[in-house]
Amino acid sequence: MLLTGLLAGVAGATTVSLLHAVEHLAYHYSYGLLLDGIGASSPVRRALAPAVGGALAGFGWWILRRRSGVPSLSATIAGKKPMQHLPMAADAALQVVAVGSGASLGRETAPRQLAAVLSSYGTTWLGRLTASTMGTLTARDREILLSCAAGAGLGAVYSVPLGGAFFAARVMMGSWHPRVVGTALLTSSLAVAVSRPVTHFERNLVWPNPALSYQFTMLAVAIAPLAVVVGLTFNRLVSLAGPKPQLTSWVLIPGVALAGLVTGICSIYRPELPGNGRSVLVVAVGSNLTLAAAVVILLLKPLLTALYLRLGAVGGLITPALATGAAAGTVATLALNSLAHTNLHVAAVALTCAAGVLAITQRAPAFAALFVWELAHPPVWLLLVFAVAAFSSHGIRLLREQSTARASERPKRLWPSTFR
Repeated sequence: MLLTGLLAGVAGATTVSLLHAVEHLAYHYSYGLLLDGIGASSPVRRALAPAVGGALAGFGWWILRRRSGVPSLSATIAGKKPMQHLPMAADAALQVVAVGSGASLGRETAPRQLAAVLSSYGTTWLGRLTASTMGTLTARDREILLSCAAGAGLGAVYSVPLGGAFFAARVMMGSWHPRVVGTALLTSSLAVAVSRPVTHFERNLVWPNPALSYQFTMLAVAIAPLAVVVGLTFNRLVSLAGPKPQLTSWVLIPGVALAGLVTGICSIYRPELPGNGRSVLVVAVGSNLTLAAAVVILLLKPLLTALYLRLGAVGGLITPALATGAAAGTVATLALNSLAHTNLHVAAVALTCAAGVLAITQRAPAFAALFVWELAHPPVWLLLVFAVAAFSSHGIRLLREQSTARASERPKRLWPSTFR
């Protein structure tokens, strides 16, 4: 467990360092966030940087998929497919190149894969050394450690120890077993501590008064239906976009480059669109969006993500879903403040909707609430608001699925073919 946590921290720090290097090279800046670099770059660089990065990533995926292919991390952890260390690590590096140059995909899949690869190497090596005294790892041990490595890699890259642990336990393993949860908490906390010098970001945000907590809790219930609609739409869009089977031909090169060019052209007008979605969260939490800009981001962010997936790119979907949810919450808040003359806190409502959307896309409300809270570090009382939104959205989805299942089980009414 200690070795898994340490290696996951190394994977997270390596991923973030490489990502920053690609971002700084693509947009020619030396300090600040990706949004700062894009805002200071010329329109030509904004348009071409994602296209060039997409072409390079597409070329790498073409070579990689022609030779070996990359099995899914879930199938590998479950033991359905063997761990292919070098292809999986190479795929993670190509994802970083694509996202760092502006691809509208999440960066969290790359550290999860790299952490699983390093953990597999490390536990295999340590298991051989200690086999005579401690015995060998069982298949269940291996599954738990690799799942926790993936969660710890996610936690390390975003500095969210609880979010990484809950991702491993609920999303990867689907279990609340003390052995699973304990291993996840230990490995994720250690990984975040190891990667902290590289991944640390200052947060300086203004949050609403704690006295308003009960109002925001009621608002979280009210915003849950919107989060369900946005989350299900996002799921449906990315499901339709993903090519089956995965593209392996040379078309990957111009395809991913085209997706980058479209994203780059859009970024000339809305610099928040490139990247994994952090830029959208920054402007949403900073209340720096107009209603028209929020509507544009709400429509274009998931469409650009779907375009990358359709043309053969791979990457995470957690932060694009978060960004879409935050944009939806911003649209709702600005519309209410304008039309109904309310005074709702844009940042709090945006993140509340984002938590609800993430609960739908990941089917894990506890993870969604904790991840959003740790990501933004608002006051502790807002964690309750996020949890209410996440569990309300998840509950609405479950009721909808149960209603659909009951409707499909009803016997169809038979009508006579002729009437006498």
